Amino acid sequence: MTHNMWDVHEGLPLICPTCRKNETRVVDSRDDESVVRRRRECLDPRCKHRFTTYERMEVPRLFVVKKDARREQFSREKILAGLRRACEKRPVSEAQMEAVASNLERDLFARGESEVPATLIGEKLMDSLRNLDKVAYIRFASVYRQFRDVESFQEELASLLAK
Repeated sequence: MTHNMWDVHEGLPLICPTCRKNETRVVDSRDDESVVRRRRECLDPRCKHRFTTYERMEVPRLFVVKKDARREQFSREKILAGLRRACEKRPVSEAQMEAVASNLERDLFARGESEVPATLIGEKLMDSLRNLDKVAYIRFASVYRQFRDVESFQEELASLLAK
């Protein structure tokens, strides 16, 4: 009989499901995208039971704190959707937008915090777009900054042109 177990031992020896001893060895290991499958064998000479464990990488959860103090889980797809809208009909490839999203995601997780303000995300995206495509930057900024009138839009445009 083969047992399947989720490997959550964090470096400790795994317990044999048959004899309950905590001495096992890995016989075979295979990677399947986000899961590692391991065949294990009990080291007790009277048992020698083989079983399978699965290891899954735990991805830390990141929450975005909105301007109104609501919290929602960070969504890479939401970032990409905003980038796609800003870059629509612009000479910006999907690979470039993916790179912007990946860089943002890496920077946010590198902070080591479980919550980040939405304003930080918006500013980082605007910085990336400013370097990538000026028109996409203005499109994104007009939605993100919620320009109230033409004068505030002109100020942002003048600031961009000055740089």
